[in-house]
Amino acid sequence: MPSDRRTRREILKIGGGLLLTAPLARVSPVFAAGGPDAFAVAESYSGTDEQLLDETERTAFQFFWEQAHPKTGFVKDRAKTSGNDTSTVASVAATGFGLTALCIADSRAYKPKSEIRDRVAVTLQATYDMSEGHNGFYYHFVDWETGKRAWKCELSSIDTALLLCGVLTAREHFKSDQQIVDVANKINERVQWRWMLNVGDTLSMGWKPESGFLDARWNHYCELMMMYLLGMGAPKDPLPASTWSAWTRPKYTYEGITYISSGDPLFTHQYSQAWFDFRNKRDAYANYFENSVKATQAHKLFCLSLKKRFPTYANDMWGITSSDSQHGYVAWGGPPAMGPIDGTVVPCAPGGSIPFLYDDCILVLRKMRTMPGVWGRYGYTDAFNPGNGWVNPDVIGIDVGITMIMAENQRSGFVWSTFMGASEARKGMSAAGFHESHSAG
Repeated sequence: MPSDRRTRREILKIGGGLLLTAPLARVSPVFAAGGPDAFAVAESYSGTDEQLLDETERTAFQFFWEQAHPKTGFVKDRAKTSGNDTSTVASVAATGFGLTALCIADSRAYKPKSEIRDRVAVTLQATYDMSEGHNGFYYHFVDWETGKRAWKCELSSIDTALLLCGVLTAREHFKSDQQIVDVANKINERVQWRWMLNVGDTLSMGWKPESGFLDARWNHYCELMMMYLLGMGAPKDPLPASTWSAWTRPKYTYEGITYISSGDPLFTHQYSQAWFDFRNKRDAYANYFENSVKATQAHKLFCLSLKKRFPTYANDMWGITSSDSQHGYVAWGGPPAMGPIDGTVVPCAPGGSIPFLYDDCILVLRKMRTMPGVWGRYGYTDAFNPGNGWVNPDVIGIDVGITMIMAENQRSGFVWSTFMGASEARKGMSAAGFHESHSAG
């Protein structure tokens, strides 16, 4: 494996240990014309919020359409913001986001239904026939044309879950299409969830044929909820309901806001809720939607607390989550402070939290929309630094995806209502003990 590559979530603290997870990309030193001064004079977006969200979704969909191989539907892990891209590595997580993006695009008639339907069918069939994996789980990174494992990466439990969320969304949206339904069911039914427990109470983070299961486990609150719910809701050999209580839910307090958090980046509060609708529901431990509201509020306050060091952080300019930086892919954010924070802002931080803290997040997205170089063919760049004028030349599929899905959930709730039509989603939430609750906390 090349020395500049790692698996997805670069050096996250998991259960007191270190997990090496994301490709450590070498990011070119691209700077906006006019540098930071050009950022400083940029005016906020002049259109309506609805216009901005629609533009965001349309451009995001363009990424998932153009940067997926037409013969397999496998979506690139990343691509150039200009669209002039020659990379050939897809990620199964980006493909899961891509399947969901196709359903959104169909619901909004961004392309003819027949073209979108055919791409969905191609993606599902290629996933079943070609995407390399083991026991129903898939390798994190694959060649976008052949589906073969890339970089000797891990068989990833979380990235398989992200793929499955897209598979089930597509099945529910195209439920009158028997071909799509049948292949989606085959993909879902062959996942051997209990195998990934590796004789433990919690799921392993992955497996490699060269060395077996990874030591790290999904054992504390983060983006893991989708995985356990899918496993407990599986049609064959589901995870036992006890696994829902096997992972910890440590509480953290910042500026008087107390919420469940493990000190991971903001995306960990977003990903499961892109598909699972936790609004007005709770289990024995929390209302997780309200928990993500609190996490976003705390994150905004944390960013604003950094103003003395980084004056460009402001009420309309904040948000740090795992992303590219000038020096490679970094897991960063807070509170508490995590990673080498340098004034960079990451559009998918507020973008992925739109339903949780709408007024605050849309204000940031409106400001970012007009900043030089920040908006491109696929919408917002992955990251940029308004303090020195650096702009990332790339977008990353999962970051484009979370912004698109959450924009649509804010506008219509389409992904929530479609995905929750899946019997697996409802069965998993029932096994976890979710019930109606209209009170926060």
